[in-house]
Amino acid sequence: MENSFEALITTYIENKVGISEFFLSTELANNLKQNLLDLNAKSLLLDAGVGNLDKVTYDGAIRSDSIYWLDKKHNNAFENEFFVQIEAFIAYLNSSCFAGITGYEFHYSLYEKGDFYLKHLDQFKNNPSRKYSMISYLNANWQESDGGELLIHQLDNNQKISPTQGKTVFFKSDELVHEVLITQNTRMSITGWLKSD
Repeated sequence: MENSFEALITTYIENKVGISEFFLSTELANNLKQNLLDLNAKSLLLDAGVGNLDKVTYDGAIRSDSIYWLDKKHNNAFENEFFVQIEAFIAYLNSSCFAGITGYEFHYSLYEKGDFYLKHLDQFKNNPSRKYSMISYLNANWQESDGGELLIHQLDNNQKISPTQGKTVFFKSDELVHEVLITQNTRMSITGWLKSD
């Protein structure tokens, strides 16, 4: 587990974008994916908005994915296993990099064919608590023709990241503008933020 943590931190230091190809085990990724599909079959996912609190708006011209917030109160074994791993990563990050992370929030994201999310930053103007963004992908056998890449915009090096199963991406929430390109296949992930309140 620490190898995947170190991979995230080392690649982040090198390029402002941390990537671990195998942050999630195949078994955990498969279980989380099945849980997401079950939730979707029960129509429990909601349209994703833009903004927070009373400033949230819903605009399908900006983003068209659906989400479901993870919560320990659900007492779902697979979500809890994911939380254990996130908490271990936070402890590692705080001890090795003095990051000062005190909390987190995560949700499932589901993009159907044709869905996208235009350029944006992950930190709210009225709340700077989100410090790092993390995205863990749940897509086995993803092909280049499926699209749906995460495109991170940097001055001299735009980076296109395929959403392949097990991979996790990590970057500063207030630093890098990014977008999700149009997907040609069902695209699933867990997206969230490490916070310092």
